Amino acid sequence: MVIVIIGVSGSGKTAIGTILAQMLGATFKEGDAFHPPANIEKMCRGIPLNNEDRAPWLKALAEAIDEWIEQGEDVILSCSALKQAYRDILMNDKKDMRLVYLKGDEETIRQRIQKRSGHFFNARLLASQFAILEEPSDAITVEVHGSPRSIAAAIYTQLDR
Repeated sequence: MVIVIIGVSGSGKTAIGTILAQMLGATFKEGDAFHPPANIEKMCRGIPLNNEDRAPWLKALAEAIDEWIEQGEDVILSCSALKQAYRDILMNDKKDMRLVYLKGDEETIRQRIQKRSGHFFNARLLASQFAILEEPSDAITVEVHGSPRSIAAAIYTQLDR
């Protein structure tokens, strides 16, 4: 099974995804690692990505998901996937996939981003992420208040395994 954890930057996708992967005995994959270098550079400079920038990233993620499903791997993938059109590319009516949405308000997320270090994401981009966010209706939705472990546990209890 592939579980895609989505949300804006700073919502806790990596921390929660890593814990959830441990709980499930799955492999954790960081969606940002699939970005071409030009996208990373743009985001470091505080420039929002457009659909053209995202296309090769989404294609690479969709291909990886197909491969993981074909091989029967259990993978937790962190990925912003803020628009339904992006999620459609990733999901594409695939079986053995679940979507988890980490929901939080802009102020809470901004505070988290300001506290973290070592991440390329420029906090100036947060408003642009909330501006394009289309909340999913077909996902396990979990509020991001609480510890990463308690959030991962809440997701764990809602998964159909």
